[in-house]
Amino acid sequence: MRTFIAIELPDNVKKEIEQLQAPFKRTEAFVSWVKPKNIHVTLKFLGEVPEEKINEVFSATQKALEETGKFSMSLKGTGTFPNLKRPRVIWIGAGSGEEELSLMAKRIEEEMAKIGFPREKRKFSAHFTIGRVKSPKNLEKLMGLVESSDFQTEKIEVGEVVVMKSQLHPAGAIYTPLKKIPLAG
Repeated sequence: MRTFIAIELPDNVKKEIEQLQAPFKRTEAFVSWVKPKNIHVTLKFLGEVPEEKINEVFSATQKALEETGKFSMSLKGTGTFPNLKRPRVIWIGAGSGEEELSLMAKRIEEEMAKIGFPREKRKFSAHFTIGRVKSPKNLEKLMGLVESSDFQTEKIEVGEVVVMKSQLHPAGAIYTPLKKIPLAG
């Protein structure tokens, strides 16, 4: 089972992201746009998890979040990885709540390492992927829009973390929540 641990966004924020994507799409750049219903922040990507190990993942996630209370966050700004000159991923950043997201990711990373998952080599960066660049064609106009975007959301209450199953299909990934873990408070 292809699995990851994430925080989902409320529907009203997904609609705002859809509105942000609309002019980006009109540039006709070769980008695979993430469907707004699938946009989330990944705290830890686990990859293929044997079904008999999934309960261990649930327990380790719960243990990692024992001392984590509900918090507010916002989304702010757009950018690309690795940079605007050679973009591969287009993202929305975290505004407020970035420290809490980083701390949660760190604690989850530690608990998952204890049950045999490899540690992530890259430093955690709180972001919401909205597109993946497929070709350098027509990117100039899109990068101008990404660079000048002043996207920002109201604060969002984060009350749970989701262990998610990901199934890859030609029409895009299908995400299915396996377990929702409520935060304290």
